[in-house]
Amino acid sequence: MYLRLLSLVPFLGLVVGPVFANRVEPLVFGLPFLLAWVVAWVFISVAVMACVYRLDPDNRRPDGEDPRP
Repeated sequence: MYLRLLSLVPFLGLVVGPVFANRVEPLVFGLPFLLAWVVAWVFISVAVMACVYRLDPDNRRPDGEDPRP
């Protein structure tokens, strides 16, 4: 259950967040704020989904199993 909720965080950041972050000023690293927001959330999404993958019990191998096919 908590993995599904954690998976919603990137979606909310990329879909709902721009409604509140729709500004040109301030510039962040030379990018308008909205573009910097979207770029940041792409990287945050990768990190969150990597955490979801690592925490998912379906992705764990039984002990002693050869990882090669």
